[in-house]
Amino acid sequence: MTTVAVLGTGLMGAAMARRMAGQGLDVRAWNRSADKVRALAPWDVTVADSVEEAVRDADAVLTTLPTGDVVASLAARFLPAMPAEAVWLQMSTVGGTWAERLLRQATEAGRRMIDSPVSGSSEPAAHGTLTLIVSGDKEALDHARPVLDVLGSHTVHVGTGAQASRVKLIVNSWMTASVVAMADTLLACEQLRVDPSLVLQVLDDGPLRMPYAMQKAEEIRARAYPAGFPLELALKDLGLLADERDRQPRLPGVLRDTLRRAVESGHGREDIAAVAESMKRDTA
Repeated sequence: MTTVAVLGTGLMGAAMARRMAGQGLDVRAWNRSADKVRALAPWDVTVADSVEEAVRDADAVLTTLPTGDVVASLAARFLPAMPAEAVWLQMSTVGGTWAERLLRQATEAGRRMIDSPVSGSSEPAAHGTLTLIVSGDKEALDHARPVLDVLGSHTVHVGTGAQASRVKLIVNSWMTASVVAMADTLLACEQLRVDPSLVLQVLDDGPLRMPYAMQKAEEIRARAYPAGFPLELALKDLGLLADERDRQPRLPGVLRDTLRRAVESGHGREDIAAVAESMKRDTA
C-alpha cells in the first residue's frame, strides 16, 4: 500500500486526502489548524500530531499550502524526517521563483521534489479528474505514479525544473480572464435587456463552447458562489505571475484591479465567480 503524507488540508488538500483514502492509499494528514485535519478522520485519514509524524515512512509527501514562504518553513522540518527514497509532490501554487527555491532546498537535503501544481478545483480533486502539471525527473515521476494516477485524469509533463509552476500561473490567468469575461457578458445582457439564456445557448452550441465558463455562468445567475477556487487565491496567483513578467500588458492589470475590488467588497473567500457581484455594483 502506498503511504502518502498530506501537509495542508484546506479545500484542495482535504479533497485530495479524501480521494486518495477512498482509493485505498494509506493517507496521513497534518494541518496548522487541527480542526480541519480532524474532520478527515471519518474518511479513514490518519490524523498526525506533527509534520514529522506525518511524513515518517511515507512514500510520497504532498504539500498544498498557501504561499512559498510557508512551504519553505515547513519543508525545513519535514525534509530531514521523510525517507530518503520518498518523493515530495509540491502541489501548492507558489510561482516559478519560489518553486526554484524549494527545489534547491530539497536537493540540499538530499530529497527528491516534483514541481506538481494542479489545474482544477476541489470538485475535480474529489473525483480524481484533475489535470496534473508536473516537472521532474522520470524516476521520481515513476515513483509518484500511484498517487498521480489516483488524483488526476491527465498528467502533462512540462520539464525537469520549475516549469510546472509557471505553466500553472499562466493557466490560472487565462481561467480568471474567462470568468471575468463571463461576468461581463451576463452584465451586458442585463443592461441591454437581452435574455441571457439566448446568449448562453449560442455559446454552448457553437465553436465557442467552454464548459468551465458555462458552469460559472450558472453560479453567477443563481448568485451562489460555493468556494471551488476562492477569489483571494485567484488574486494571489495573478500577483505571482505579474512578479515574474518583465513587461506587464494592460489586461492582467485590469484583472487584478477587478478581483481586488471584489475581495475588498467581502467576497474573497467565495468562489471566483463572485467577481460578478462587485462588477455589477461598479456599474450601478
